[in-house]
Amino acid sequence: MNFVTQLKNLDRELAHFHGRLKVGAAFVALLATALLARGYYLQIVQHEHYIQRAESNRISRVPTAPNRGLILDRNERILAENYSAYTLELTRTDNLEATLAEIGTLIEITPGQLRRFRRLLSESHEFETVPLKSKLTDEEVAIIAANRYRLPGMEVKARLFRNYQAGPGMAHVLGFIGRINDRDLKQLRDDGREQNYKGSAHIGKTGLEQSYETLLHGRTGFDQMETDASGRAVRMLSRIPPVPGKDLRLHLDAELQAVAEHAFGDYLGGLVALDPNTGGVLALVSKPGFDPNLFVDGIDPETWKSLNESPDRPMVNRVLRGIYPPGSTIKPFMALAGLELGLRKPSDSINDPGFYSLPNSSHQYRDWKRGGHGVVDLRRSISQSCDVYYYRLAVDMGIDRMHDYLAQFGLGEKTGIDLDGESSGLLPSRDWKQRRFKQTWYPGETVIAGIGQGYHLTTPLQLAVAAAMLANGGMRVEPRLVQAVRDPLSHAWQPQPGGARVQMAIAPDHLAVVREGLMDVMRPGGTAARSAAGAPYTIAGKTGTAQVVGIKQGASYDASQLARKHRDHALFIAYAPAENPTIAVAVMVENGASGSGVAAPIARAVFDYYLTGKHPGNMKLEADNAAD
Repeated sequence: MNFVTQLKNLDRELAHFHGRLKVGAAFVALLATALLARGYYLQIVQHEHYIQRAESNRISRVPTAPNRGLILDRNERILAENYSAYTLELTRTDNLEATLAEIGTLIEITPGQLRRFRRLLSESHEFETVPLKSKLTDEEVAIIAANRYRLPGMEVKARLFRNYQAGPGMAHVLGFIGRINDRDLKQLRDDGREQNYKGSAHIGKTGLEQSYETLLHGRTGFDQMETDASGRAVRMLSRIPPVPGKDLRLHLDAELQAVAEHAFGDYLGGLVALDPNTGGVLALVSKPGFDPNLFVDGIDPETWKSLNESPDRPMVNRVLRGIYPPGSTIKPFMALAGLELGLRKPSDSINDPGFYSLPNSSHQYRDWKRGGHGVVDLRRSISQSCDVYYYRLAVDMGIDRMHDYLAQFGLGEKTGIDLDGESSGLLPSRDWKQRRFKQTWYPGETVIAGIGQGYHLTTPLQLAVAAAMLANGGMRVEPRLVQAVRDPLSHAWQPQPGGARVQMAIAPDHLAVVREGLMDVMRPGGTAARSAAGAPYTIAGKTGTAQVVGIKQGASYDASQLARKHRDHALFIAYAPAENPTIAVAVMVENGASGSGVAAPIARAVFDYYLTGKHPGNMKLEADNAAD
């Protein structure tokens, strides 16, 4: 057997080795290059990013909520202010229930406070503190401080709270603030304002607090705090101080507001008083009101239910949102329409037998005065509130011309006041009824529209604006509550621009006749003469009632025989002094039955205080069956 010994090819193996060595070296070089590139990217390109992240582990940016702006009346009486108090707050922990139970052994925690805490906890973000009990006493603060070491997630914070000194009487003007909820957060994000609300727990919900929220809130500040490994603050590095919200000064007079509210007695309703030359709101009463302080720290469900379900509807702003037939308060504007449209002359007279019937109809539209007023011209039709005069005028005018003329006084549309939630009311026309009901307009509907009944719906604020136009010569003013804004840095008041002003074309002699008729209303023989008796100034006004329940043909209306809820609403519009008006008022008293007996005396009390400084004292309003 032959054995052949194979010798290794050293050159070939050496070549293979060199090849593997080159591949390995290339791979190592590639890895080194990638490592160097990554290092360059992280240390050079991303330097700022990671230095900020490193700093964020060491530095916390803590928001500081600004002081909310004050709200003051025209004489700078404080209506809404802030005060500081201690609040016990908790964060989510694994043993939260045990912590709550232990706190309950140290200080009093009511079931309502626990319910509110759990509700707020469900609405809050993961790391936010949630208030358990507000306005702690000094003793409670000391107890919590002594036991804080064994109760994780518990801390005492100093918080600013809103206080409404004016109470329920000003609730519908000022509104209230409440805790920021998810809906508010979404709106803030949509508006790009979320960052400015970091650290803020409250936001305006209604009234001026809502409509002027941007000015009142201010600008959030931030503290740069250095923290240790456990997250505790070591020292402050820098500070951007918060900018307080701006203060608001109103046209409104708080004392006049109180006089008006007192004058209502136990009646419900609304009143608004305007400066007819500027549109400034001097008083705005919606009765009943509510205590806005209940909402600041979160209202409990029982109280909210009682307010929301009350038959008196205290949460409804009757001046802005209450819509009522204007009744006979529409007659001065109808009289102007008759003169301006050439349908009547001041000397034209009718004979009022106490009713009106359409041609070829036996149905009688009654006058408020049984037996009628006899011979009535335009001035007397206003002073005596003659229904028959305006039944005839309405038929001659037609509903469409009536609509177009009355619309110039702002009836049936929003006034543009600087409060949210205003109703537009309704000024009917043929087109409106066709769109709304798919029905034609009937002649009988025109008849009752002439005395402000039927489909007519107005707000007390609209009536006040219209009354102001009679007072100032036809200038339609947009009502405004806020007179000036005070800058928190300069402390200077900056006057706010007034609302829009539109001049209506009215012949001076026509307006003069109507204004004489309005003064006759307040003179002996007029429907509201008793309310003007002894006044050291001249009042021009018009009474009205708005029907609540129908009265059968031939039946008589006797308020004393009806439950209050079925009585007519009482209305009154007026201005004074009649020769040079400085105040115009609209009053609506729900179920007051008589504009002359109930609504007009309220206006008189307001005029007396505003023009003479006289307080009305104790007033008793009694509904009667006097003229409207």
